[in-house]
Amino acid sequence: MRASLTMAERKTGLGLAAALALLGLVMAAAARQGAMAVHGAMALALGLVLVFRLGAALYDAPAAIPDRQGRYDDAPTRFGIVMTLVWAMIGMAAGVWVAALLYWPEATPLWPATSFGRLRPVHTTAIIFGFGGNALIATSFHVLQRTSRARLADALSPWVVLIGFNLFCAWAVTGYLMGSTQSKEYAEAEWYADLWLVAVWLVYFALYIRTLARRAEPHIYVANWYYMAFILVVAILHIVNNIALPVSLAGARSFPVWAGVQDAMIQWWYGHNAVAFFLTAGFLGMLYYFLPVRSGRPIWSYRLSILSFWGIVFFYIWVGSHHLHYTALPYWVQTLGMTFSVMLLVPSWASAGNAIATLNGAWHKVRDDATLRFMFVAAVFYGLSTFEGSFLAIRPVNSLSHYTDWTVGHVHSGTLGWVAMIIFGALYTLVPQLSGREAMAWPRAVEWHFWLAVTGTLVYVVSMWNAGITQGLMWRTYDDSGALSYSFLQSVQAMAPYYLLRAIGGAMFLTGAAICALNCRATMRAAPAGAGARDRPLTLQPAE
Repeated sequence: MRASLTMAERKTGLGLAAALALLGLVMAAAARQGAMAVHGAMALALGLVLVFRLGAALYDAPAAIPDRQGRYDDAPTRFGIVMTLVWAMIGMAAGVWVAALLYWPEATPLWPATSFGRLRPVHTTAIIFGFGGNALIATSFHVLQRTSRARLADALSPWVVLIGFNLFCAWAVTGYLMGSTQSKEYAEAEWYADLWLVAVWLVYFALYIRTLARRAEPHIYVANWYYMAFILVVAILHIVNNIALPVSLAGARSFPVWAGVQDAMIQWWYGHNAVAFFLTAGFLGMLYYFLPVRSGRPIWSYRLSILSFWGIVFFYIWVGSHHLHYTALPYWVQTLGMTFSVMLLVPSWASAGNAIATLNGAWHKVRDDATLRFMFVAAVFYGLSTFEGSFLAIRPVNSLSHYTDWTVGHVHSGTLGWVAMIIFGALYTLVPQLSGREAMAWPRAVEWHFWLAVTGTLVYVVSMWNAGITQGLMWRTYDDSGALSYSFLQSVQAMAPYYLLRAIGGAMFLTGAAICALNCRATMRAAPAGAGARDRPLTLQPAE
């Protein structure tokens, strides 16, 4: 980090680090105990580490950074990749552990922090925000610079975004282990962590806009449209859903301003659009950049990618109410969500079809290149997941699937088959580029990772589909007298083989991710001194 900062930027960073340490001290002193005190101590420790590192850098020779304006700023991207893999290990390990506890509940340790209820949000937050969020931020910095042919607007803001975002993730997961939660799906972090994320996100948004404004390319490439939608809409969703009144400024407890059915509607407007704009729009931006780069072919239809963008942006925002069928939510709102969910199939399949059509004429590369295969499988699972989502939103189908493991299977066909696959494809493209190498250090390990990931995903998803349909049918089966044919306990016992398969599938996927992490580490460590990306020069070349 220090090497990429000028002396003025180091001084500014030192001031920000001191402010972070002071904030942590105030939080710890005010709370004295509980989650907020622990999080204050974490902020204090991080701030002091940064103070010492940046303070020591002030005494370094202020030599000019070689060719600073003629090179992209890839150091934040490298750090983001590392944090992506760190959170992948944490989140997937927690997921495999809680999946195993469903099959072996007697193995649950006696400590509260090891219970399913506390570890499950650790798994979801570490995967969605830690793994997925860091991947989005890291790749967005890379894509923004290459498609704009402009260096990031400044060298300090990317580090503020990455360090601040990972501090939020650390606050969130440690808070859950201590029992601190808002009890909102995908938004469990308490009020002070939410405020911190808003500040970090505003810096991210400003950096993106400033860099776009100084671009050397007149056209804004479609991937940047998707990344911008992800940044902007996620900010709106996060702020509205997390408006809360703290019980005390010296404690982690708060109450939402929304109540009753309004709270439920706001939560699922947030929850499903977190899927839409965090787990879909941002990753479509990733797909639309790295797929053409890796395949060496242009997008099949650039116009279709734009039309798909506006369709997704407009339709997705209305679909959250399909999570609330057969509830107190007004019937017309439920119907609106169902209708737009079905309509959403058109722009979603347009993106999936566009990605697959891009590979037309390059199928030999898909056969021979495991990295490109990750991207192809991601596009297939994106199309599958969006079809399934629209199907499950239909009210009669939802009556069978809701509250069952079919929904779990649907979510993981998206997160494992779509999100994780495109992340791994992007990493296997990025890491060699940023390391000045032609390929990964262990090419065969990429093949092993691919087959472990695909097999693990299929085992997981298919077992959950079967489990969910079995649950739904058992819950609605009646005997001749009108009584339920099966007790709830019997439906739980029937899940045993499916839960075992889920744990096995998750363990296979985790093994593949561990191979990826080790491979990336080996590739980065073997990078020649002073190596940097040469994929697209910052300045125009004579041939251009």
